[in-house]
Formats: sequence, C-alpha cells, structure tokens
Amino acid sequence: MEIVNVQDYEAVAKEKLPKMVYDYYASGAEDQWTLKENQRAFQRIRFRPRILVDVSKIDTSSTMLGFKISMPIMIAPTAMQKMAHPDGELATARAASAAGTIMTLSSWATSSVEEISSTGPGIRFFQLYVIKDRHVVAQLVRRAENAGFKAIALTVDTPRLGRREADIRNRFVLPPHLTLRNFEGLDLGKMEKTEDSGLASYVANQIDRSLSWKDIKWLQTITHLPILVKGVLTAEDTRLAVQSGVAGIIVSNHGARQLDYVPATISCLEEVVNAAQGQVPVFLDGGVRRGTDIFKALALGASGVFIGRPVVFALAAEGEAGVKKVLQMLRDEFELTMSLAGCCSVKDINRNYIQTEADMFKAWARL
Repeated sequence: MEIVNVQDYEAVAKEKLPKMVYDYYASGAEDQWTLKENQRAFQRIRFRPRILVDVSKIDTSSTMLGFKISMPIMIAPTAMQKMAHPDGELATARAASAAGTIMTLSSWATSSVEEISSTGPGIRFFQLYVIKDRHVVAQLVRRAENAGFKAIALTVDTPRLGRREADIRNRFVLPPHLTLRNFEGLDLGKMEKTEDSGLASYVANQIDRSLSWKDIKWLQTITHLPILVKGVLTAEDTRLAVQSGVAGIIVSNHGARQLDYVPATISCLEEVVNAAQGQVPVFLDGGVRRGTDIFKALALGASGVFIGRPVVFALAAEGEAGVKKVLQMLRDEFELTMSLAGCCSVKDINRNYIQTEADMFKAWARL
C-alpha cells in the first residue's frame, strides 16, 4: 500500500510483525479505553485560524532545554525496538539525528547507550526506570552521561506494570536472540518465559515500588544531567515536581499502557501547564498522529511533543527510512497546519488558535 500518512504504517507493521510483537507495541491496558481516548480527544479540539497573514516563510524550529532542534517533534522511549527491525534503536537514533531532533532511549532498549552513541552525533535523552538495586541505577545513569546523553527522563507512573491483556494471552517474552542491552552484564538482560506476561514478571521482580518524590533529590546527587519527570497528569503532581527541582515535565499516561480510564494526555495538558506557571517546560506524549495534533498541543502550552508508536510501526515497515519518513510527514503536516492557521513560527502558536469543548460549553452558557 502507498504510505500517505503516519497511521498507514500501523497496517503495514501489523502484516509484517509476529502477532506477539505487534500486540505488544499496539495494545493498551485492560479495556483500552484510554488508548482510544488518547487519539479521540485531539479530534474534539477545533481550530480558530487567522486569515490574510503572510505565511510565505514558516519556521518550525524550536529549542528544548537549550538545544536547538528542527521541529518540536521528538521521539519517545519505546522498548525493545529490535523486535520490530534488526537495526532497532540504532536506526531510530540515526533517523532522529538526520531529522535534527531528539531521540529518547528506553532503559529496556535492545541497544545499549554506548551503541547508540557510536551511531554518531545527535541529541539524545535517556529514559530511566528505577530498579531495586540503586547501584545498578547509578551505574546506568553514569553510562548514559558518559555516552553523551543530554537529559534523564524519569518514568514515574510504573511502580507496577499495567494489566496488558494481549501480553498475557500471548505469553509475551523478549525473543531469545535479544537482550535488554543496558542490563546485559548485570544478569538483568534476559526475560524469563512465564505463564502470563514475561515483562510483567520482570517488572515485578526488578522495579522499585518505593520510588517517591524524595528520590528526585537522590537522582540529582548522582548526575549533572537535567531531569524530566515522565508520567505527570495532575496539577498537584506538577507543583510537587516543580518543588523537587525538575528541569521539565512530560504529560504522559505511558501510551495508555498503565492505568486505564485516565484522561487522554491532551485533556490533562492545560491543567499541568497552568500549574507549572512557566517555571519549567511541559511536554506531551500519547496519541499524536497528525501535524494538527502537534499544533493543538503547542496551543495548549506544550513546548513540544514526543511520538512513540508511529516510530516503531515505521521501523517495522521500512527500517531507518520509515522512521525518517514518519518524522518528515509529521513535520510537513505541522508546517501546513501553521500556514493554514496563520502562524509563521512556533512562538506564534497560542491558545487563541484553538477551541476546546470547555470553551464551547462556556460559549453556550453565555447564550
């Protein structure tokens, strides 16, 4: 089939991938209500475009934590990418670098931080899970820092793994020829086959459920890298994150793979942005499939967005070339949206360009 938008890649990936692997990437938790809502919520936001604006020159470039990138579209951490393609995270790193944007490497990657560094220059963040052995965590953070990674994205919504029923039905396990490369020399690189989800068992055995706000301070003592907290959905936690001295916040529901029936991330974004009060940048992941989605997120106050599943599906379909194409398609759509909305630069995008359901209700109430 001819690929004309990001979502087309999922159908191609579904045909190419083993069922266990496709289901792992595609599925969400329990009833998968939040999985669907992550995309539906974007569709409920309308545009208020301005006309007769000179849009002959459009600038999509942006700055994230002081790093200049070509567009406010970055790559989210997605685990075990060599299940999708033999080059896995290495291809994703090269594609992100070619596109002039940021890649975030998962702790549970099938390529190590050193291998990613060896692909050449690029701005990379490292996503961190805190496991029970804090010495291993400290070692991993130092390795990321030494490999040239520029920030730590601490995932804070996974004291336990959400109930992913597709993985249970499929008895999901990392294929035997692959390992979690960042843990390979620490007897933590393999995943045992179980009677349900091998990943769920792995997480239950390794992840530190005692992780709390005080551990942000601990993390700050072992690295000079800026720390982002990934998994914030409320104003209350936003204020605690700011008080903890984080460098940024990622509004995320883990791709709808943790607690089902939480709101879509785009529905939580404005609450988090308002609570942050401009003290730290706020980013968003979850459900982004169109350039219009990116514009809407920025209009609600996000400094940028991260994309996950589109990258993995494109990787499965066409390898590095697919990831490059996904990034280019989203950039092209975003640039077109800016033009048609009447915005020449990312800085021009603001709340006045969109209308949410809440805005509509307020308007009706005034009638």
